[in-house]
Amino acid sequence: MGKNAYIKMVNGSTQQELTLDDVKQALDHFIHMTQLTGEQLDWGYAENAFPYTVEEQVQEGTPYLLLKGNDPRLYKYLIIGVRSDPSSSSAVSNCIQLVVPQGATHGDTSKANEFSRYLARRFQAELHLLNGRIMYFNPRKL
Repeated sequence: MGKNAYIKMVNGSTQQELTLDDVKQALDHFIHMTQLTGEQLDWGYAENAFPYTVEEQVQEGTPYLLLKGNDPRLYKYLIIGVRSDPSSSSAVSNCIQLVVPQGATHGDTSKANEFSRYLARRFQAELHLLNGRIMYFNPRKL
């Protein structure tokens, strides 16, 4: 059985409703940032920071992003989708689901944690990590 991380949009998030295109744009921004870092360092940082190719796929009418690893020994694949959150009690019920399928490598798990933190920070959302812990990146009133 695979592991799941959820990035939940809450009150105070930058966007209340997300699409798969929003997630893809955020990943493109991540890739662009790592390319610029690589140029500054004069090193191929982008290939190591994002060692995947992104493919859009549809299964049973549900679109998702399949991230296939460039080096199958280190990285196999990750799945990213956007869905409504039935467990949410608030009016905001949109979330990003990041799946580390069974058979994925330790590198995939590490990258899933990294990408989920980046996406949660980017959208100022609530992150439910693969290990069940919760991180808050949304501005909250104390």
